[in-house]
Amino acid sequence: MSLSELESETEQEHEWIEKEDLNAIIENEFGYAHRSTICSLMMLMLLQFPIQPAVAFGLEENDQTNRDGVQIVPLYNDVALPDEHIPYFLHNNMHVANRCKKDPLCPFTKHLRKLQSCWGYESNCKPQHRFSYPVCTDATSGWANTIEVAQDIFWKQADFGYVKEMLKEMQTLCEPAKPGDSSLMCSKYTRYCRATNLYIDLRNLRRSTDRYKEDFLQEGEIGGHCKLDKKALLAEGEHKSPLQSWFAELQSYSQLNFELKDENCDLIVEKPSYFMKLDAGVNMYHHFCDFVNLYISQHINNSFDTDVNIVMWDTSSYGYGDLFSDTWKVFADHNIIHLKTFDFKRVCFKEVVFSLLPRMRYGLFYNTPLVPDCFSTGMFRAFSQHVLFRLSITQEQPQIGKIRVTLLVRSTQYRRILNQDELVKALKTVTVFDVRVVDYKDIRFLEQLKITHNSDIFISIHGAGLTHLLFLPDWAVVFELYNCEDERCYFDLARLRGINYMTWEKSDKVISQDKGHHPTLGDHPKFTNYSFDITEFMRLVLSAAQKVTQHPRWPFTQYHDEL
Repeated sequence: MSLSELESETEQEHEWIEKEDLNAIIENEFGYAHRSTICSLMMLMLLQFPIQPAVAFGLEENDQTNRDGVQIVPLYNDVALPDEHIPYFLHNNMHVANRCKKDPLCPFTKHLRKLQSCWGYESNCKPQHRFSYPVCTDATSGWANTIEVAQDIFWKQADFGYVKEMLKEMQTLCEPAKPGDSSLMCSKYTRYCRATNLYIDLRNLRRSTDRYKEDFLQEGEIGGHCKLDKKALLAEGEHKSPLQSWFAELQSYSQLNFELKDENCDLIVEKPSYFMKLDAGVNMYHHFCDFVNLYISQHINNSFDTDVNIVMWDTSSYGYGDLFSDTWKVFADHNIIHLKTFDFKRVCFKEVVFSLLPRMRYGLFYNTPLVPDCFSTGMFRAFSQHVLFRLSITQEQPQIGKIRVTLLVRSTQYRRILNQDELVKALKTVTVFDVRVVDYKDIRFLEQLKITHNSDIFISIHGAGLTHLLFLPDWAVVFELYNCEDERCYFDLARLRGINYMTWEKSDKVISQDKGHHPTLGDHPKFTNYSFDITEFMRLVLSAAQKVTQHPRWPFTQYHDEL
């Protein structure tokens, strides 16, 4: 039986699996070590989690060697990053760069001359060597007095400056006394934490219908063998909320009087693990807040290794509906693990990251306040590149003389385009337009990404499908046909990604079917359908086409005058 079958059976029959069976499943499926096979001496802490990015998981100094001591697997063989990201990776992993310099077969040789390249959060990173810097066109009163100040604010709000600020916040809350002890470090408000030799006792279950039960763990049921600053820990509770911090889970962290050896652990998890509390898996906008924050957490942790566990922290016994599960392949080689997998056990994790959460105050990207008149963050462009690279989504260059226009339509009850056929017919009268009409509801997610990434103009009415704008090519335009009076949502997301955004401009040229029927709020513009003036629609699409062909990254320039 696989672990996924086990979880399904558990949900259907509401029975707990026997501990002996679970041992075998965990060991076979995920390579965990049972306590009988673990030596008593725990591994050295991961550099005590220094504030500067540490050596990446899976990229330790020692390469694999054969019995004759001959190197057979170089450090860099498992580095799976977009070509543009390699110099930045080498900058933060100089042991890999130094090994590469000595190896004539190193695939990264061409990048060695760019080792000064840095993401921006490193202490030795010079501004001119950063991955990118945002663009601001104005300094808005109340935010900044100069464009330079506005750029710096935006960079700290939503770019790699955000990572730098997180690194500055990190403080030790539980300090090890000797090698092999536990440790706990967290950013402010316990929004991001790292732990070594973490003890979690799940023998006394308190599961309920609540996915994020705040008293799920009691004193002594989570902790480590280290010197705990309890006062400092409890002072970080201001943002206590399910998807805003890890305070509810860590408030009971205890200073244990025993070491995490075989007799105190029913299960020892050797593999590095990321704990995550997830937003709605059926909504792309909300779920990609999870993925973006996991990517940011990897930067804080300086590790993009995929030989890791991702543990879904969920205190209910429910399953999790995930329409975008293919995306997990970007971050882990293994299936996602539900916390209930470890029920009835004392589990000892060697290395844990408590990932940034999807709805943090001033977090990314849900309801993030952003300085006006600034756009294009390198962090969101890097995220897009990272996901597309690891999912093998490639850019098929547009044909000469063509602009690829994708209209994403909805088959839902609300926010349908009532005169869709007329709009499509008008689009097809423009010979340079290669028009595609899609409904992503019945298309596999990887195929959705392929379509999106190979669109030059992406059109859709307000809805989570517009989150696809994250994966448009740099020269693309996203046209939110109508924002349903939610003006900031996808406008700000497009600003973060750094692509051109448009929306409907003339309210007298869009007709709603009725006033809308929200189930509790009454009249609401998101709960009705719309018709659009064809002439105005074509004016806006042609304007979008101009923006595409004038973009500096657009592959062709020779047919600009045809529009």
